[in-house]
Amino acid sequence: MTLPFLTIFYHWIKAFHVMSVIAWMAGMFYLPRLYVYHCTTPPGSEASERFKVMERRLFKQIINPAMIATWGFGILLVLTPGVIDWHAGWWHVKLLAVLLMSGFHGALSRWRRAFLADRNQKSERFFRIANEVPTVLMIIIVIMVIVRP
Repeated sequence: MTLPFLTIFYHWIKAFHVMSVIAWMAGMFYLPRLYVYHCTTPPGSEASERFKVMERRLFKQIINPAMIATWGFGILLVLTPGVIDWHAGWWHVKLLAVLLMSGFHGALSRWRRAFLADRNQKSERFFRIANEVPTVLMIIIVIMVIVRP
């Protein structure tokens, strides 16, 4: 199903989609790095409380709205006639990678709640490795959209 009236707005929708993705990815790159540093602070310390505020603001004021906007504009793009060749395989891989990115977003939320309750059980090394997940998914998504193999 497509909505032909979206065709005249295609370039605007695409521009806002790209801006949303950039904001979402910036947060997805930065939040795990905050968790790396948060691991090194004693629970309940002044530094730990500062990290909690930073993490909450980043998550609630940037990452969540950017993800919602990314999905919203992405769905509008999918509904625009001629944007996707439904017989091509690239969009399946892209959609899977975006779903995995959204799942990682959920994991970041769960980990933030653990820090908030001073119950983090993950190591600094774990978060250093987790910090690479959005990069790998972003590479896959960009290749699927630009190269369309």
